[in-house]
Amino acid sequence: MGPLDLSGAPLWVSAAVFAVAAAVVWIVGGRLTRSVDAIADRTRVDQAFAGMLLLGGITSLPEAANILTSGSIGRPELGLNNLLGSAAINVLLLAIGDAFLGREAATGIVARPSVLMMGTLCMLVLILVAGAILLDDYAFARIGVSSLVICAASLGAFWVATGYDRRSPWSVSGEAVRRAPTAAGDEAAVPVSTLWSRTAAYGGLIFAAGYALSQAGDSIAVQTGLGSAMVGFALIGIATSLPELSTIVTALRLRRAELAFGQVLGTNFINLSFFLPSDLVYRGGPVTERLGTFEIVSALLGAMLIGIFMVGLLEHRDRTILRMGYDSLAVILIFIAGLALLATLI
Repeated sequence: MGPLDLSGAPLWVSAAVFAVAAAVVWIVGGRLTRSVDAIADRTRVDQAFAGMLLLGGITSLPEAANILTSGSIGRPELGLNNLLGSAAINVLLLAIGDAFLGREAATGIVARPSVLMMGTLCMLVLILVAGAILLDDYAFARIGVSSLVICAASLGAFWVATGYDRRSPWSVSGEAVRRAPTAAGDEAAVPVSTLWSRTAAYGGLIFAAGYALSQAGDSIAVQTGLGSAMVGFALIGIATSLPELSTIVTALRLRRAELAFGQVLGTNFINLSFFLPSDLVYRGGPVTERLGTFEIVSALLGAMLIGIFMVGLLEHRDRTILRMGYDSLAVILIFIAGLALLATLI
């Protein structure tokens, strides 16, 4: 795929490309969820694991495209703010998706301890990112030590969370353990090989759309003067999180809460491991040296939002307000407050 250079294009052209790419990501994300759900159902793969590995990996493709593009053009902070923005926004999208359940809280129907493990580890990795930005970095073979540590911690956390349900002494009993309906729609009769092919095709479309989003977002940042930090965190972060919103809503409508939580946390693990590829393609020194207070607050905001949902998962109560759980409402309010704080740091 050749480069999509929008540096000399009018603002409306960049905005149009951004909107079309975002629409592609949204539409494909919903279809992707149904394919992965059908694969998990037909192959008897755990829902949380399917969400973390399959959905998490595929919906990270827009961020991967953005990281490689921003690093290669000498602006790694744009891509890295996209990663940190997506980490917080993905959790926000869980809260928004909670409203689609109606009378039930999303954390009230999660019945797998692996979700608790994933949430705890994701908080720790985000705190590690904040600490790495705060401290001085050192280069090893032209790669920042912090990027190596963050990547290793992210992938290590992903591995530890894998299969935790089988190792865990914890269990949820009673009415909370409810079997979700089997895969609905045409996917139930489609061969598994075809489902895998569809999943791969959807992944390719999401990657291409993510590349277009990164190019259009960089052009918009330059032409509007908003700066790489806020554009990367908010604008591109929201756009590249559209697959997550689409898959979260679809998963919760299918009553696959573990699939939704696993997808969000799995995406965050994979996204944060992209600190290393960013360092590899950027030749100006350790990428964490390009980051500062804005990114520290961004990482801690993501950790705080996950912590709120962790409280909801531990409480495991089905109490709602405004068609969502109390924890989801708290996530939305704190995200808004965090975004206002970040605006003062530009």
